[in-house]
Amino acid sequence: MKGDVGILIGARALRMFAYGFLSVILAVYLTDVGFSETEIGIAFTVALAGGTLMTAGVGLLADRWGRRRALIVFAAVMAASGAALAGVRDFWLLLVVAALGTVSPSGYEIGPFQSLEQAALSEAGGAVRVRFFSWYNLAGSLAVALGGLLVAVLPRVLTAAGSSREPQQVLVWTFAAIAAALALVYVRLSPGVEAPERAGRARTATGLRESRGAVARLSLLFGVDALAGGFVLQSLVAYWFTQRFGVPLEQLGLVFFGTNVLSAASFLAAAPLAERFGLLNTMVFTHLPSNLLLISVAFMPTWPLAAGALLLRHALSQMDVPTRQAYTMVLVTPGERAAAAGVTNAVRTGAAAFSPTLSGVAFQTAQLGLPFIISGVLKSAYDVTLWLMFRGVPLREPAPGAVPAGQG
Repeated sequence: MKGDVGILIGARALRMFAYGFLSVILAVYLTDVGFSETEIGIAFTVALAGGTLMTAGVGLLADRWGRRRALIVFAAVMAASGAALAGVRDFWLLLVVAALGTVSPSGYEIGPFQSLEQAALSEAGGAVRVRFFSWYNLAGSLAVALGGLLVAVLPRVLTAAGSSREPQQVLVWTFAAIAAALALVYVRLSPGVEAPERAGRARTATGLRESRGAVARLSLLFGVDALAGGFVLQSLVAYWFTQRFGVPLEQLGLVFFGTNVLSAASFLAAAPLAERFGLLNTMVFTHLPSNLLLISVAFMPTWPLAAGALLLRHALSQMDVPTRQAYTMVLVTPGERAAAAGVTNAVRTGAAAFSPTLSGVAFQTAQLGLPFIISGVLKSAYDVTLWLMFRGVPLREPAPGAVPAGQG
């Protein structure tokens, strides 16, 4: 299993590196080849919707098809999408490419990859599982940052090499090449990533049976959390700082570099905390104070205090991610893990798509900081409800932390 863990974490880093640079240049590239802003906006909406549907559909059926096979197929689809994107000039073809759900306009995960990889990683047990999820998320975060760095460096490299090719075109073909390499990486996975055979015979056509109720409740709660998170996207927070305090871009860049570094570091802190206090307790009692800090940003009278509260918030805000993923996996039966990950991830992606529009309206009253308050209140309600609803729910296998029932 350890060899598979390395492959899965490496695949995540490779894919997120590609998403990192593609998301930066995609709108510019599509504009350059002749698409209008309206057409690009529609294509991005279709891409997010396609990714959500693919995540749910493939997650429900993946353990019938085989996780390894599904990963290889969708890496090939991602490569084909990249190649088509490099030559697309027709709007309807662009929509078809977007609908396949493997081209990310946001820099975040899209499509079924994450759900399948989470299910495969869950075959490790106990505290080791949480560590694997921590490194998995850390690798993705750092890879996205490196993808953005490539966008900054590549034009100088092409100029130094005497190339006249447009950097955006080079990057789109690079995206396709990385996706093809990703398929070859998945070929190296062993049968150990598949669902246990005995559990596989108990699966229904939809992939969920014994765990259906728990997954439905989790999905509803995770959707609330994702909806709340969409109110405070990084670009919207940056806008608020400029409107409220007149902060220059140079200082904003430093602050958001700090928030991303602290968020990445918090992934690593999750595993030892989960070992000591249990998965559910770590999810809730690190996330709740981060949400209170988020609310406090709206009431800070000066730029340094607001930035400080935001930095403290990000030092805690991501500890719930690997623990949430691990908790979902031990809450359901082994044969239903891919389906559970697919449904919960799809709900999160779909819910998050609604809030930026509402947040944009709320930020028109920038002095009030209303999106910070809405997001923090919703997230706090999510934390409290999650703990009350699941603290007594038995898990399917022992989890880290010597705490009773669902709290582990």
